[in-house]
Amino acid sequence: MPIEKIKQPDYINIDYWLRLKAYSGNCEFAYDWYQDIDSLELIDGKGKAVPYTLKRLRNMYDYLDKHGELYFIEKKINGNYIPVGDVTFWKDDIPIVISKEYRNQGIGKKVIQCLIERAKKLTYKQIGVREIYNYNIGSQKLFLGCGFKMGALTENGASYTLHIK
Repeated sequence: MPIEKIKQPDYINIDYWLRLKAYSGNCEFAYDWYQDIDSLELIDGKGKAVPYTLKRLRNMYDYLDKHGELYFIEKKINGNYIPVGDVTFWKDDIPIVISKEYRNQGIGKKVIQCLIERAKKLTYKQIGVREIYNYNIGSQKLFLGCGFKMGALTENGASYTLHIK
């Protein structure tokens, strides 16, 4: 769902190889991303990770789409864009998932930097991440590397905030 009174772009080009594609209701291709227990612990918490059913996956995407701009992260491979992750953008949270085989390639950083630019265009003064778990070192490094600062401690981690100039 677009941010109130703002039209969500169908696509946001990040560079020649990467783009964001607005959610259109189709999500079956993302099912495998939500089957890996190690990945799910980074999303749902240790001891809470259960592989997603297709129904749960659709419910999650519908929820995210109602709260912000939901995009699939697409990478150009052999001339075609293929989905490699998802991200939701709104002032208060930026949940991001990159498929395991595409992590550590700088994709997350480019996506977050792109969304920071979107926040600037929308004249946001700050954006945040509600919680990154203490053990999710990759996400901590990602957001800190993009200029976010650790904020309030949560039960299992901390929130992160970026003040936009």
